[in-house]
Amino acid sequence: MLTIDKLREFGADVDEGLVRCMGKEEFYLMLVGKAIEAERLSLLEEQLAKKDLDAAFETAHALKGMYTNLSLTPLSEPIIAMTELLRSRTDTDYSALLTEAKAQFEKLRSL
Repeated sequence: MLTIDKLREFGADVDEGLVRCMGKEEFYLMLVGKAIEAERLSLLEEQLAKKDLDAAFETAHALKGMYTNLSLTPLSEPIIAMTELLRSRTDTDYSALLTEAKAQFEKLRSL
């Protein structure tokens, strides 16, 4: 079961996330749960494999907003880096950042 303490151990800035949720722990946990359910990293991976940098940017930017607003720092950091590279349509190897994001997502999901 997802808890505030487990999210703290994961590295989320729970206090910041709670501020955005008006201090309502249940609401915050529900939003984090929805972020886990809305697993979109596979879509980003497909877009990057196809070299569809425009679509990949849109997906990465949406993930960045979701993860950052929930203060899921370990997950948002590699997504932020990808978003900035994709913003300038940088054609590079995104595999290390994608691997890190997927690993952090799995850690989060296992909470």
